[in-house]
Amino acid sequence: MSFMPGTSTASGAAHAADDAKRRSIADHMKTKRVRIGDKEAKEAKDLLGKLYATQDDEERRELAKEAAGYANVYGVRSLKACHLYSAISHEMFAKKIKQPEVLASMELTLYLCDVNETLHGVLDPHLVSLLPPLLDMQGDKQAKVKELAAMTAKRLVTAVNPSATRMMLHVLLTGLENSRKWPTKMLSLSLIEELARKNPMQLLSCIPDLIPVVSDCMWDTKAEVKRASTQCMKTVTELLDNKDIERFIPAVIECINHPDKVPETIHQLGATTFVQEVDAGTLSLMVPLLARGLRERQTPIKRKAAVIIDNMCKLVDDPEVAAPFLPVLLPELDHVHDIVADPECRGVVNKALATLKRIGATEEGVQVLSDAEKRDKVTKTLDHLMPTKLEGFWSPVRKYMVEVAVALSLARDFTKASWISAISPHAGTWLLVTGREHGDWGEEQEHESEKLATAALAHCEEAVAFHAPEEEDDDEGEELCNCEFSLAYGAKILLNRTTLKLKRGRRYGLCGANGCGKSTLMRAIANEQVEGFPPKSVLKTVYVEHDIDGSQADTGLVDFIAESKGVEQSDKGEIARILLDYGFSEDMVKFQNIGSLSGGWKMKLALARAMLMNADILLLDEPTNHLDVVNVAWLENYLLGLKTVTSIIVSHDSGFLDHVCSDIIHYEGNYKLKRYKGNLSEFVKKVPRAAAYYSLDAAQLTFKFPEPGYLEGVKTKERAILKMKDVDFQYPGTSRKQLKGITMQCSLASRVAVIGPNGAGKSTLIKLLTGEMEPTSGTVWKHPNLRIAYVAQHAFHHIEKHLDSTPNEYIQWRYATGEDREELDKVDRQVTEEEEKQMNQAFVIDGEKRVVEEIVGRRKLKQSYEYEVSWVGKSSVDNTWISRQRLEQMGFGKKIAEVDAQEAAKSGLTRPLTAKEIEKHLSEVGLEPEFATHSRIRGLSGGQKVKLVIGAAMWNRPHMLVLDEPTNYLDRESLGALASAIREYGGGVVIVTHNREFSEALCQEVWKVDNGELVASGHNWVTGQGTTVIKEEEQEDMVDAQGNTIKAVKKKEKLSSRELRKKKKERMERRKRGEEVYSDEDEW
Repeated sequence: MSFMPGTSTASGAAHAADDAKRRSIADHMKTKRVRIGDKEAKEAKDLLGKLYATQDDEERRELAKEAAGYANVYGVRSLKACHLYSAISHEMFAKKIKQPEVLASMELTLYLCDVNETLHGVLDPHLVSLLPPLLDMQGDKQAKVKELAAMTAKRLVTAVNPSATRMMLHVLLTGLENSRKWPTKMLSLSLIEELARKNPMQLLSCIPDLIPVVSDCMWDTKAEVKRASTQCMKTVTELLDNKDIERFIPAVIECINHPDKVPETIHQLGATTFVQEVDAGTLSLMVPLLARGLRERQTPIKRKAAVIIDNMCKLVDDPEVAAPFLPVLLPELDHVHDIVADPECRGVVNKALATLKRIGATEEGVQVLSDAEKRDKVTKTLDHLMPTKLEGFWSPVRKYMVEVAVALSLARDFTKASWISAISPHAGTWLLVTGREHGDWGEEQEHESEKLATAALAHCEEAVAFHAPEEEDDDEGEELCNCEFSLAYGAKILLNRTTLKLKRGRRYGLCGANGCGKSTLMRAIANEQVEGFPPKSVLKTVYVEHDIDGSQADTGLVDFIAESKGVEQSDKGEIARILLDYGFSEDMVKFQNIGSLSGGWKMKLALARAMLMNADILLLDEPTNHLDVVNVAWLENYLLGLKTVTSIIVSHDSGFLDHVCSDIIHYEGNYKLKRYKGNLSEFVKKVPRAAAYYSLDAAQLTFKFPEPGYLEGVKTKERAILKMKDVDFQYPGTSRKQLKGITMQCSLASRVAVIGPNGAGKSTLIKLLTGEMEPTSGTVWKHPNLRIAYVAQHAFHHIEKHLDSTPNEYIQWRYATGEDREELDKVDRQVTEEEEKQMNQAFVIDGEKRVVEEIVGRRKLKQSYEYEVSWVGKSSVDNTWISRQRLEQMGFGKKIAEVDAQEAAKSGLTRPLTAKEIEKHLSEVGLEPEFATHSRIRGLSGGQKVKLVIGAAMWNRPHMLVLDEPTNYLDRESLGALASAIREYGGGVVIVTHNREFSEALCQEVWKVDNGELVASGHNWVTGQGTTVIKEEEQEDMVDAQGNTIKAVKKKEKLSSRELRKKKKERMERRKRGEEVYSDEDEW
């Protein structure tokens, strides 16, 4: 009897103890030693004569049992020498069934099945050949024959080696063909269910062949066959081990009988998160449904089917699994792409097509073989190992060995036990028949048959197994971790059955595109959520991220570290000394709290805390964020000096990765992690497509910013639109000024890099520039219609109250009133109590005292504006127009700013605030519709959130873009796209950054801020108008929420004198002909 590891075995010897099994093998060897003489052959022939002559059922059973005893004594040779097989096959394959004789054959077959288990399946080849006539007998009119045939067939399929399941299944599938009688179909379905119960693992590998045939039977005209095939489908699909689709299987089966339910089932599947690896069995069930979904008339169903295909196929880990299904899905997706009108749906289909082509592709030199090619290679392998052909009576043995070897190869079962169990008994038959049939059979010959089976295993595995290229490795260093795991975030799969191997003292750079899951993996490791990763009690792991919790803003630096969980140093004096060694000033250590630190010093404090935890593994998430050049160099030296601590680093600073990393761990396109030895430069040499991690110019991604709106009175790009003069600023409660004597200006042509050490006041300067804060002294002037897009250093504060909205919904909320709601919270828009009191006093206007109720409008007045003021207790006819200068003197500066902002917003909102228009806008800053419209902000990666913040700030077509540390969260490809967009942008740009490569590639003007002072260089400040005339762009047509096209107003062009004379001549000729001519035609 054979044993398959991890499977259900048939019966009999399968459940015997090990010592009984050894005795059984010894008995099996004896059958090969016993010779069959003429006397024994004649006795067997006489016994078979009695068996086939008797009419009594009881006597028939006894004689059949006695006849089967010859096989028990003499083994496989008895089938020929004792005429057992010829007697059975003569009656069962006869054109006309004779009841007594065929009953005798089936009774003998039943007993041979019992003997076969004792003989370890040596009779399998001849027994399996009897399955087709047993199916045919279901069409017989004699109930007794039908009943015994069904019993015999059921016993037969469970008595042979489980590896013969595929061979038997193909026989059963022919029993389901349309030409077969319905009782034959019923028995075939029943036997398939029996195989599913007895040999589940073997049948599971055959499901792709099985499901289409059983599906066809579910449309049979016979009600009994329909019910039986539906039940068979349920039994078979229960073998599928995929938790993602488990609860949908009944609905999918229902769709086979009721195609009208396909759309609803597609909808249900579309809301499913797929995280488990998808195998051939799962695909065989889902592909017909998805192909049908792609053929549905409704576009949303086509789109959902494409999304499901994309999500599921991302989890297909093997080109061999995908290969049989690509010819079904690729043409359907191509057809949808060609005919569907919705461009967004076409985009989703394109993604699905790209995924299918990726999983179907193999690396150079790796070949995926079809089932037919594998069969051919296995046959040639066995021909080579056993060159002598088995002809005539023994030919089924040869065929059987090929079939089970093919079945094991297709199921990828290359375990030694399986091959010895399935091949060895029949290799022994080959040895007997080809040279030792009349000789003694000893242990040496038994070992020879096992050697043949083992050789067949090795040669077949080499010939047909798919060998994925292995990751390069070395044996140096202590291994800290070697685990296999999967990782998902919300509805998105990030990693699928990938391996992570870490060694002590290495510095691993974790690289991949924005949104691939770098920070998620780091957090999962820190929170002990990665399967197989050693717990913190065994391997101390510390996670350093870019933001310290805002609730600790009032905590002192030493207290913050001392109170942190995991810090092994409790002496506050020692902590203070260490902070001083790390570069913190004595004033900072003693008096400052966390809230007063700049972004760079906060990051350095988080790093200092991590270093005091004495970790085995440091998880550094963007450690260079906010750090100046000096502190980045300090961090590089520190990490290079850690010889026993392993680091995993996520950073978009290519120079830092080049200097620090000993290895790169890369997110591959198939949801795997792959390690490359060497730093980032070495990695790019091995993977040229990753050049975007190294060079801004190598990025393939592109962003596009909207052109700024019209600014009244600004005719050139050099004219100042924002100025500071003699500005000082000091935070309340501090002993010194943070900024002093700041004078500068910006224009539409400005490309400014703001540089300086951590804590120098760069972010403070930007906040004064944008109106986030007010200066202590000096003036900040902005063009009244100026719109500024501001992305803060801690960019996520813009969206932290909207995490459960989609990016599309957030922008709709932000601009729903017609102006930017973010502007309403700025200091220059908040009225203080003193200002409120000043505005509520009475003013003498036209000889009477009046109190201002509201400023309701604005109009041009020479080089400035005047504003329409309504009065308390007066009607609108009494409204007065007052100049800007006088209103400012009256204390209404912030109210004026409010009206200016509303007017500026009106001039910027030339496009409708619709979901489609926002989706298009966000796609131009690198946020795909799947994330922009169909995902919540909470589920976005850090880089995707930054893209959202930039996109939201740019919605109202601002004249200036102010970016505070924009490179902190964006990957190299996105940085390159941002740089390209800034170059093409028609407005002014001010950038605070420590990324020297980024600033030097974009900025001609540099503001160096140090010790509170600003030194500008490379600027081109002018008074009055400059020389670069602003080119007015043609507006594009827009589509509103109802689908109406809003035609852009085309600017009329002034005709030349020559063109005017020509038009005048044409008009005179038309007038002579009696046509109507209008006098204003000759003006334009």
